[in-house]
Amino acid sequence: MAKRDYYEVLGVAKGASEEDIKKAYRKLAVKHHPDKNPGDKSAEEKFKELGEAYEVLSESQKRAAYDQMGHDAFDPRRRAQAGGAGFHDPSDIFREVFGNGGSIFEELFSGGSRRADPRGPQRGDDLRYDLELTFEEAVGGCEKEISVTRLMPCEKCSGSGAEGPPRKRTCATCGGRGQVVTSRGIFSLAQACPRCNGQGQMIENPCRTCEGEGRQERPGKVNLRIPAGVDTGTRLRSTGEGESGRRGGPSGDLYVVLHVRAHDLFERDGDDLHCEVPIHFVQAALGADIEVPTLQGKAHIKLPAGTQSGTTFRLRTKGVRNVHGHGSGDLHVKVVVEIPSKLNSAQRAKLEEFAQLCDETVNPIGKGFLDRAKAFFS
Repeated sequence: MAKRDYYEVLGVAKGASEEDIKKAYRKLAVKHHPDKNPGDKSAEEKFKELGEAYEVLSESQKRAAYDQMGHDAFDPRRRAQAGGAGFHDPSDIFREVFGNGGSIFEELFSGGSRRADPRGPQRGDDLRYDLELTFEEAVGGCEKEISVTRLMPCEKCSGSGAEGPPRKRTCATCGGRGQVVTSRGIFSLAQACPRCNGQGQMIENPCRTCEGEGRQERPGKVNLRIPAGVDTGTRLRSTGEGESGRRGGPSGDLYVVLHVRAHDLFERDGDDLHCEVPIHFVQAALGADIEVPTLQGKAHIKLPAGTQSGTTFRLRTKGVRNVHGHGSGDLHVKVVVEIPSKLNSAQRAKLEEFAQLCDETVNPIGKGFLDRAKAFFS
């Protein structure tokens, strides 16, 4: 099935700002989060689709590539593995097309020559791992150990790809050139030989464990330090923890994309937190000192007499610590007046008595509305 447009997935216009994209993703991610939709496969798929769209549109380089070429900017043939194993980062494709000392146009018009020698050491591929955190782990920081299945040097041949001392012969497909040339209209395109992977030589005594690859997939453990203040969409880089390189090349990197679970009390907006606290209508009318939760423990808010439902109180520096060390956000507490749903006879009698005593001095907002309504209808 064809992929949906990433802007359509997030419900934003193509010219949307980074902040609009982030807000749209946060709202939809909370709605379709697996924790809120247990057993709902449709919600789970939508959540994954949202994460994929947000990863591309939230980064300027990836978004530019997507705007120019759509989904073709990220090669669908790249191997992808779910769960513990990582998969190729789309930015790796972007670098192949636009960076690393050459462009696709150079490859087309120069007979396929690139600066990197296909027979020399080659850097391993980057990997991606999606990690879910609790709200507390994200705002407070933590350490995690994850399991990643990746290509690592073969234990039997130590990465040589051969049984014993390597014996090599010229590749019959490319004649030792390491490239094969195909014609596409008026152009001739040179590509790495698929049989010898661009080396021009074949191993006569390939290792039976890795079949001459020199690498094999093995699970491994990676320890991560999660800084305090991270949020959904934060990407951490673990240098050298990607796939092993070929012929002595360096390993790629591991990119860990974070997903933070929703919290029962707090809703996050950047470094600020929002919380709703129910209060009795008596507390709202007479004023009171109420207790509210914060990340640092309990705090107190003094309600003035006549507090209206929906009034928001701000507690400075009681939000999330900034991930870059730029202080902390604020906590915004919105009080909601709770109306009793059941009254006994004594309570009802007292309220009826109170109603008889009410006039415009008791309910000035209601009195003002009625005056405006009368003027409207007249």
